[in-house]
Amino acid sequence: MKDKQAATSAPVAPRRPHSFARHGITVPDDYAWLKDSNWQEVLHDPKVLDADIRFYLEAENAYAEGLLGHTAPLQKKLVAEMRARIKEDDSSVPSPDGAYAYFRKFREGGQHEMFGRKPRDGGEEKIVLDGDALASDHGYFKFGGSRHSWDHRLQAWSADTKGSEYFAIRIRDWDTGRDHADLVEETDGGVVWSADSKSFFYVKLDDNHRPMQVWRHRLGTAQADDLLVYEEKDPGWFTHLHESTSGRFCVIAGGDHETSEQRLIDLNHPDAQPLLVAARETGVQYSIADRGDELFILTNADKAIDFKIVTAPLTAPERGNWRDLIPHRAGVYILDHDLYSGHLVRLERANALPSIIIRDLDNGEEHAIAFDEAAYSLDTMGSYEFDTTNLRFSYSSMTTPSEVYDYDMASRTRTLRKRQEIPSGHNPADYVTTRIMARSHDGAEVPISLLHRRDFKRDGRAPLLLYGYGSYGMAMPASFNTNRLSLVDRGFVYAIAHIRGGTDKGWGWYLDGKRDKKTNTFDDFAACARALCEAKYTSQRRIVGHGGSAGGMLMGAVANRAGEWFGGIVAEVPFVDVLNTMLDDTLPLTPPEWPEWGNPIESEKDFRTILSYSPYDNVAAKDYPAILAMAGLSDPRVTYWEPAKWIARLRATMTGGGPVVLRTNMGAGHGGASGRFNRLDEVAIVYAFALWAVGMAEKEAA
Repeated sequence: MKDKQAATSAPVAPRRPHSFARHGITVPDDYAWLKDSNWQEVLHDPKVLDADIRFYLEAENAYAEGLLGHTAPLQKKLVAEMRARIKEDDSSVPSPDGAYAYFRKFREGGQHEMFGRKPRDGGEEKIVLDGDALASDHGYFKFGGSRHSWDHRLQAWSADTKGSEYFAIRIRDWDTGRDHADLVEETDGGVVWSADSKSFFYVKLDDNHRPMQVWRHRLGTAQADDLLVYEEKDPGWFTHLHESTSGRFCVIAGGDHETSEQRLIDLNHPDAQPLLVAARETGVQYSIADRGDELFILTNADKAIDFKIVTAPLTAPERGNWRDLIPHRAGVYILDHDLYSGHLVRLERANALPSIIIRDLDNGEEHAIAFDEAAYSLDTMGSYEFDTTNLRFSYSSMTTPSEVYDYDMASRTRTLRKRQEIPSGHNPADYVTTRIMARSHDGAEVPISLLHRRDFKRDGRAPLLLYGYGSYGMAMPASFNTNRLSLVDRGFVYAIAHIRGGTDKGWGWYLDGKRDKKTNTFDDFAACARALCEAKYTSQRRIVGHGGSAGGMLMGAVANRAGEWFGGIVAEVPFVDVLNTMLDDTLPLTPPEWPEWGNPIESEKDFRTILSYSPYDNVAAKDYPAILAMAGLSDPRVTYWEPAKWIARLRATMTGGGPVVLRTNMGAGHGGASGRFNRLDEVAIVYAFALWAVGMAEKEAA
């Protein structure tokens, strides 16, 4: 067992002088060699990774093990605690469809889900897909989509066995339990069945891992014989499929982060050409729900920043025929809408708190479902059935385990269908959820959701984990998470910073944290750290920052700009080499990301803006907090070389502080390890590092 002082020497990545110039600006990039020129093949087969790069990544892994190896008993203890809070034979609430009710469940000790059904009114369960059995021959296994056919005879399912997010689709027979010969590869995993259950639609990924083509596969034929239905020509647009609310249409949904466009294929006429709803207009987003011959469209058209709902005739759905149903209300952000035969449901958020609004389509009356806690999470769960008055939704808070309700929209009665069980025990009264506001540099009020034990003393001495994301308009819900209790029960405060770049306070909150306003995201996070210290929830250098993906970019930027507030920073699959990535239009996500970050290829202004904050390009000769970066070798979203380059430059440039550590999962991608229990091993590493960064790991081991 090694302690911090006895850790092995940190690897030193060779500097191989390299630079590039754009818009008359020269940028050094001495660690560019860590990007394998054969990266597309590495996604398909990680074994072909360049030997020098593999040697360096494995040396970093050995260093991480040497530095944090002394926390192994603590990690093991954390895993045991977190696993003990998981109901191992958990099952979803069955969802009715026709004569059956479909469900997902786990077996005791199982890593992966099973998919099954039973008669709608009760009876014997039947399992059609056993994830544990399917995963037994693979080091990595993750289900993609799983959808039964309309005649209930077949189950389309997909899986990724490398972590690269290339999903192969297969067709299983409910009667025999065997897969048909059909195999459809290199897809995004989703399936939409035709009404006759003789074919299905899917999206194929191209050589750059982009979902650009919609194909139709006829059962019993080879993938080479599939029919191309639609192809997106703009490399900045991604394409996905889903069933419409009534189940009548396959919806081809395309877009980037600012603009969208949808087409409909009548599933009763799968050979028909897709019907365009409304032609794309830059900056206009929309999504559709259908009821009879009318479309209900959620959109930001006509400067409806927080979105509105309009209607349009199915026979003439273009923009000129849109009519307001739910007008725009500034500050009330409509996140989503769902449609049933007699009711329109919308999920809204105001003042960073969600609510569900139900509208009777016969008389126009509306009522809300809301809750009273200071911070909570609320979500609708959808249904296979359209002609129903039943709405299923979920509720939780940072103290209250998840609850699933069935709500009769006509009688307005609520039935609890499931409450998350915590086998090792959980008393919500032992914990407190609260919310405070932080004032950012420009006066913006940033909400912070907090979880701590009821016996917590607010004297500034407690360690605190501050989590943030702040990109793509994604809000961070104040929901229940059993894993966090392992930190909170050890005296940590757990805090979520609802910073700009997310939609926690509406779409305008997102717009104020993107492109040339991106630094608001970082300044908001730093303001939250200061506010938490001023309110004596913690103190300087007792904070551990945590974020992943674009939230990992946040961690890198904050380490550069306000690292003095943090005792530690955890950056999971961190997007830290922003400039280089946005300059490489061959990477899977680059063209679709330009609306979010800017296009530095064409715009000098965007180039300079990104260069000003990109974490890798702004590493400085200064002290840094302890940093743990975690990567996945086959990650197609944030490529492994981003954190590798970042850590290499940090170690070569920083003048003190640290240490900085890189841990690369050599057999996984963006989501980390597969399997619900294997993932706990990675969570335990994060938490052990957090405890170690504030001086508590040694105390635990004593």
